[in-house]
Order: sequence, then C-alpha cells, then structure tokens
Amino acid sequence: MTNVAVVGSQWGDEGKGKIVDWLSERADLVVRFQGGHNAGHTLVIDGKTYKLSLLPSGVVREGKLAVIGNGVVIDPHALMAEIDRLGEQDVKVTPENLRIAENATLILSLHRELDAIREDAASNSGTKIGTTRRGIGPAYEDKVGRRAIRILDLANTESLGPKIDRLLTHHNALRKGLGQPEVSYDVIFKELEEVADRIVPFSEPVWRLLEKAKREGSRILFEGAQGTLLDIDHGTYPFVTSSNTVAGQAAAGSGTGPGSVGYVLGITKAYTTRVGEGPFPTELDDEIGQFLGERGHEFGTVTGRQRRCGWFDAVLVRQSVATNGMHGIALTKLDVLDGLEEIKICVGYRLDGEEIDYLPASQGRQARVEPIYETLEGWKETTVGARSWNDLPAQAVKYVRHVEELIGAPVALLSTSPERDDTILVHDPFED
Repeated sequence: MTNVAVVGSQWGDEGKGKIVDWLSERADLVVRFQGGHNAGHTLVIDGKTYKLSLLPSGVVREGKLAVIGNGVVIDPHALMAEIDRLGEQDVKVTPENLRIAENATLILSLHRELDAIREDAASNSGTKIGTTRRGIGPAYEDKVGRRAIRILDLANTESLGPKIDRLLTHHNALRKGLGQPEVSYDVIFKELEEVADRIVPFSEPVWRLLEKAKREGSRILFEGAQGTLLDIDHGTYPFVTSSNTVAGQAAAGSGTGPGSVGYVLGITKAYTTRVGEGPFPTELDDEIGQFLGERGHEFGTVTGRQRRCGWFDAVLVRQSVATNGMHGIALTKLDVLDGLEEIKICVGYRLDGEEIDYLPASQGRQARVEPIYETLEGWKETTVGARSWNDLPAQAVKYVRHVEELIGAPVALLSTSPERDDTILVHDPFED
C-alpha cells in the first residue's frame, strides 16, 4: 500500500476530477496541495454533476476526509459559496469532513482587484498572461513577501491591526503607482471579520493530522490543480500559474515529507489543450482542432473559456514524466479521437533548423519550435464506455501503446468517457 499524488502532465484540464474521484474511493484522505479557485474539476457521479474549484474531490464522497493544505491560497468568500452550492446538491461540508491548514494564505478583494488591473494594462500593451483575475498571483506574492493574512489570523481578529497595516502599506503604494485609489483599513477588516466565524472551525495544523494518518496506515491521495506546463518554475514561463504544480509540491504544500508520496500519477489527455495565452506547438487552427474542441467539450470548468486544441505532444509529456518522477499515467478522453482517419503525435521539435527532444525554457525559443509528427491510422469503432482492453479497437490499443513508448511511462488507467465507471484499470496506484 502506498500514498498517491495526482498531477496534470500538460497545461491542466486533463480530466483530473474524474480520476481523483475514482481513486478517492480507495483513499481515506484527499489532500489539495497548491493553487486556488482558478482551476476546477467536474465530477459526474450517478448522473449528477459536481463542479469544484477549491474543495478536494473527495469531499463529495461519504466517509472521506478532505484536506486543504498550506500550499493553497484561499478566497474565503469563494470557499463559502462553493460549500453552499454543494449543500444545495445535498452534499454537506462540515468540519467533520473538511480540514484546512491554519497556515494557508487568504485571497482578499484587493488581490482580485490588482489581478484585474494588471491584466487590463497588459491587454493594452500586448503582454497579457491570461490569468483568471481571481487574485491568485497577488496572494502568492504577499505570501512570499511575508505580509499575507492567513487562516490562523482569523482566530483573533483583535490582533489583525498591524498585519492589515503592513499589507496596505505595500498595496496602497502599488495602487498609487497604478493610478488607483487606496484601500481603507476598515474595508479589509470588515471583509475578514465577516468570514472568520465560519472559516475558523475548519482550521487546524494539517501537518499533524497527516502525520497521525500516516502512523495509522491511512491511504492519502494528494490532489494537484492545473498542470506541469503551468508550473511557475518548469512551465512555459511567464504564461504559467503562480505556484509549483509538480508532484514535489505535494509534500511542501501539505506539510509532510517527500517520502510520504509513493506513487506519482500523471493525468494525460489523449490530445493536447491549453487555456489562455502562451506557446502551444501542436495547436490546430483548422477543422480538426474544432472537432477536438466540440467532441471533447473543451470549455474551462471555472471560467467557461474555450480551450485551444491540438495533437498529442509526446515531447512535453515526456518532459513532465521526468520533472514529476511519474510512475504511470492516466490517459483520458481517448474516445474523443474516435472516427478520425489519421492521428498525429508530436515526437520532436525543429528549432532554427535543428532537431531537439525537449521544450526550451526561453520564451523566444519556445515560440519558434515546430512540431515533428508521426502519423498513425485512426479507428472507426467507438471507444466510449470501454471498460477492458478487449473492448478497444486494435488501432486504439496501438495508439495507447505508442504513447507509452514515446513518453517513457506506462498507462495505469485509461478513461473512455466522463462517467467514472468507464475506466480501464491496468495498475492500481495504491497497490504499488
């Protein structure tokens, strides 16, 4: 028995929600370890659809403990709204089934405002990153700048004065330089006071909770958001998120040692998508790209933004396998490729006349890479709902096996529809 970390191997949106939910039945705790409410998971359980942003996927499963780690930045109003929405779907979220790290950083209204101000200015200058304007980046900046308000600060609102003053000293100077009005102390204090009584009961030293769970032999599932190519260090910088999305963050973002993660599962879409700005070597601006988007329902769970679509990029996924130390992948949305006459896979890049087998870190060089493709025969039969290898067309099996060979990692699970039971289990990560 081992603990499992689930991470995206592309630019996010790989279908982590379904896989995490599928794995959560085998887990005792599900821990979210980075990001904020700028990413989401869609779960379909017994025909009922749940859309989650901050809450770990395990929260919809009875008898599972959901945990939000210290690596997450939390908008308390967004969290409460998400809890209330689940309540309307008869899912009760209480301190009995949700715990939040007391040292997690809060996202405030001034963070959201700063995010939007910067994006608007960047749009005018042609340097837009494509953030969700939810304040994620500015909140992480304050965390690193050691001026953040954290969950534990809500337990004693009388002590907030100096902390708010320190925060506003920075932000009001910044806002002045941007030609924006100052934020008053009273606005921030009221904002925090409004949420304190409701949020504090969920908080505790999560690292202690996890240490106890490990001693008792509980199975822990670590759940990441976004994808490896959006990692602040290892992604397509600067078109990235503001946190580390790789598997190594599972330990730091929850307060447990790296040895706590025994198996790293990379969620991998059978083609490639990304939302927002930035390089995308295999992007298709043609009828095939449109086909993938329509068949795959490629719209963001949180933002509703249409995703850019392209062929599977084995170069990028192979790079993700290395930076995460992935033991296996869960290949999702294989059914979206049904009916195509031929399917292409990017197996390398051509850069300034030379062939390379990785994505360079330089923004300029990333923009100049050209994909080198292999072409495989497609399949006419449907893979929708397949639950065993025998249910798959021969060419689909050939495609999956070739993907394994190119990325250097085996397929542990194969998903053939949004329904959780339409999953082929090759190897159970918890039984590694």
